Amino acid sequence: MAHVRLFRHYIHLPFFILGLIDFLVLALAFGLAVFFRYFGDVSYFVANLTYVFPSALVFAAINIVIMIALGVHQASIEDGLSGMMLRTILGLIVSLPLAGAIYLVSEDWLWYIAGDGVLSSASVFGFFMLGLVRSLFFSLIDADTFRRRVLVLGAGKRARKMLADLTTPFNRKGFILIGFVPVSGEEVQVDSDHLVHIPHTLHQYILSHTVREIVVAVDDRRRGLPMEDLLECKMEGVRIVDGATFYERESRKVALEMISKGWLVFTDGFTLSSVSGFGKRAIDILAATVLLLATLPFMLLTAIAIKIEDGLRAPVLYSQERVGLNGRSFLVYKFRSMITDAEKGGAVWARENDARVTRVGAFIRKVRIDELPQIFNVLTGSMAFVGPRPERPVFVDQLVEKIPLYSERHRVKPGITGWAQLCFAYADNEEDTREKLRYDLYYIKNQSLLLDLLIIIQTVEVVLFKKGSR
Repeated sequence: MAHVRLFRHYIHLPFFILGLIDFLVLALAFGLAVFFRYFGDVSYFVANLTYVFPSALVFAAINIVIMIALGVHQASIEDGLSGMMLRTILGLIVSLPLAGAIYLVSEDWLWYIAGDGVLSSASVFGFFMLGLVRSLFFSLIDADTFRRRVLVLGAGKRARKMLADLTTPFNRKGFILIGFVPVSGEEVQVDSDHLVHIPHTLHQYILSHTVREIVVAVDDRRRGLPMEDLLECKMEGVRIVDGATFYERESRKVALEMISKGWLVFTDGFTLSSVSGFGKRAIDILAATVLLLATLPFMLLTAIAIKIEDGLRAPVLYSQERVGLNGRSFLVYKFRSMITDAEKGGAVWARENDARVTRVGAFIRKVRIDELPQIFNVLTGSMAFVGPRPERPVFVDQLVEKIPLYSERHRVKPGITGWAQLCFAYADNEEDTREKLRYDLYYIKNQSLLLDLLIIIQTVEVVLFKKGSR
């Protein structure tokens, strides 16, 4: 199993294991810092663990949250160990004042030692210990250790789509693709290099090739499946999984080409209890309030900059009609980033290097300050903090006609940030919108308070490293 599913969200198993290891290492680093600063005697230190242990856990938890926000573990894919460690340094620095502030919450814990250099010592210990442990982890764990050997049953349209999307360097993390087995009566659309011709039965093949999972991705199951053969494979411990489920698990998005409304009805997910709804609203209000207080100075400076560039009479904000929950329209508010008559010729898609964008507008878009007035949309309830980005009615009418299931994204409130914003760049055409819908449907299907918190935390990485902004 290459993924852990927590509250319906798939987490890549190596990231999960590495996160747990980092947590333990950071807690140990804090303990060492306390030991050398205050105790020096092992028996005396052990006798006072009830004071040290809670603080060590909180120190480790704060650092892990900051590392998630900075994308430390994901950086191992693109930047390697060096990229991880550079982001780790930043995370340890950022966490210092946050960890010290816990003293204000509970003076009964050991946080009074923050002023004695223990937190900074723990961070230094943590950095070197994390570097050592991670180097050891990557040297001992082979790249294929957590990957399952996967065989796909089917070589038609669905299989071709799966091959194109799931064999990119970014997505191909959790499995080793053995190949595609053509099914009788199905047009083969997969390149011959990826085809596997089985001389006898699937059961005999998996016994000799150590297959761990069979993915059923045939275009039309009504033509029949080798059920007896698949049952034999399952009895051998091989996992049999539907193609759409496999695609969702590996890519963290929903395959539009592989699903139907019937799949939406019978698959798990697409549920939100009243308790979760109350919790989500509480998170919305808390996150919006904290963001408002933290960014108020930047919002004031932005208003001044817009006035300086465009004149005292120029409007600072603009409102625009968007489609929200259950297809109802509402007004969304943003800082004005374009010239005042930007759409005198009618609504058009936002595009890269848009000539209508002002100099101030280009900057606030890049750092996403232009979105901050939507905090008031969240506080009034027309938006959530996390959800699909709201689109304009004129574009929604077009997209509903062209993209299947597009209207389903309006089953939840739109948000300031969302799963699609974390995973995909800015959508400026129909095909990009189709791709973002795959991520939006994943969020709607698997939404939970944990996923909302994870998205909020990881949005920090998007803002800091300019991912997805245009």
